[in-house]
Amino acid sequence: MIVRSMSDVDGTDADIRTETWRSRRIVLAKDKVGFSFHETVLYAGTETSMWYANHIELVHCIEGEAEVTNDETGETHLITPGTLYLLNGHEHHTVRPKTDFRVLCVFNPPVTGREVHDENGVYPLLTEDGDDSSAK
Repeated sequence: MIVRSMSDVDGTDADIRTETWRSRRIVLAKDKVGFSFHETVLYAGTETSMWYANHIELVHCIEGEAEVTNDETGETHLITPGTLYLLNGHEHHTVRPKTDFRVLCVFNPPVTGREVHDENGVYPLLTEDGDDSSAK
């Protein structure tokens, strides 16, 4: 059994901060459970474009409000507390928070915590032993 608090992650290398968001990654690939789990806050008034070419991501809003646009179709959705979106087709998407937007995220395959978005908004497919599987 794993028991952790978000505060256990604060200030560690699993507490990732960028200009547009902060992500606390509480369950990672090293836990060997087949997924990773994060709490992320995207900041009001910002815009973040992403494309998870190597991962499926489920995002569940627990606080705030944002527009999520499927960049491939132009379709836009308002996401509010209690609403989730699932990027099951590796969609290119852009998130525009109207307020600070707090979400719980699940990734499959799990991330290691070392990933950063590349110029296309993609996370590489890293393994816990440090290999970049997407480079093979």
